[in-house]
Amino acid sequence: MTATADTAAAAATTPVVDVNRMLGPLPFDTVPSADPPGLLRELDRLRIDTAYVVHTHAVYGDPRDGNAALPAPDGRLRPVPILVPGPLGTGRDRAAAVVRLCPAEHGWPLAGRHSLALAAELAAAGTVTLLGWEGAVGADVCKLAAAEPALRLVLTGTGYRSGRALADLLDVQDEVYVDTSTLLGHLQVEWFAERFGAHRLLFGTGAPVTDDTGPRHQLDTLELPEPDRALIAGGSALRLLEGAG
Repeated sequence: MTATADTAAAAATTPVVDVNRMLGPLPFDTVPSADPPGLLRELDRLRIDTAYVVHTHAVYGDPRDGNAALPAPDGRLRPVPILVPGPLGTGRDRAAAVVRLCPAEHGWPLAGRHSLALAAELAAAGTVTLLGWEGAVGADVCKLAAAEPALRLVLTGTGYRSGRALADLLDVQDEVYVDTSTLLGHLQVEWFAERFGAHRLLFGTGAPVTDDTGPRHQLDTLELPEPDRALIAGGSALRLLEGAG
């Protein structure tokens, strides 16, 4: 088998894991991923093997209701509960290896004392924590990461303009990771992979709120060695998320 054929074979067997996906109806749009069968059809269409999903009711409504509506873990859909800290919050799901924080949507301070206490619990438990950069203040993200350097924090929705602040954070916090959902600038993913290592990047789409075909096409066309592309596609997620807990 030639080197080219070896690369093609490796690409064909690399699992694709979307770490940033929503399941459920949206209050402002009709989407095919409103229920599990619809989401699975979308994953098939985009050749995505596994998705870590939060429920839209947990994002736009009561997190307790949305978390209760999550599907049971199976081979393709992995439930991600949304947590709210403090005595009026959700409590911590001790069985969950991956959780998400949505401070902007639910009106609590990311750098407040209840949030820092929750972060300490999550870090001690080895729980991977997803956090939307677009829904938090950058300085508060840095404060949270500095307060709990062992917290395995995956930042989503970082976008183009946050590159400098994000690079500064990754320089000093080894357990901060980034999803690719909005890293759509020219060679932006390649730059982060070469500077910080491909293991710090996880494929994500942010769908259906953000486009899924763009990140998926980008994954296929990354100008990186195949081992690095395989890490971003799913290898990093398998190591970090499925090894969590």
